Amino acid sequence: MDLCEVFKPEFIKVNLEAEDKEEAFEELADHFCRASGLNIREEVLQAVRDREAKMSTGIRQGIAIPHGRTNAVDRISGILGVSRRGVDYDALDGKPVYLLFLILAPERDTEKHLQLLKRLAELLDNPQFYTDMAAQTTVGGAFAVLKKYEDILTAL
Repeated sequence: MDLCEVFKPEFIKVNLEAEDKEEAFEELADHFCRASGLNIREEVLQAVRDREAKMSTGIRQGIAIPHGRTNAVDRISGILGVSRRGVDYDALDGKPVYLLFLILAPERDTEKHLQLLKRLAELLDNPQFYTDMAAQTTVGGAFAVLKKYEDILTAL
């Protein structure tokens, strides 16, 4: 599953204003609902909060992958958020996060959900990806970085 298909330009938000995890969830959920045309804000928030209650998804330095499963979506969906100031996320390393990859999957798509998380993990193994993405201030720039590094992965 291609990350560029999930995180299309309309599903990218640069210059997140959120200061903490809950604000980030709300800001990303609002953007997702506007971009998708779906009125499922509460379902998005509940799915992400339920997963987050198990363990923080702030998994790498500066990166969080909040995700959840909900039948409010009919296919794997997501939104990428880029923060300039950093979000107090209760990350495993205790540091703020700057990139948030929020992923939603229908209950029936467990395998696809896991494949997307694996693909994202492979992309995040390249430290230059984080540096380049965190520097983006436009949606077009963020999407171009995502495409560039996904193309590199595909070529391997």
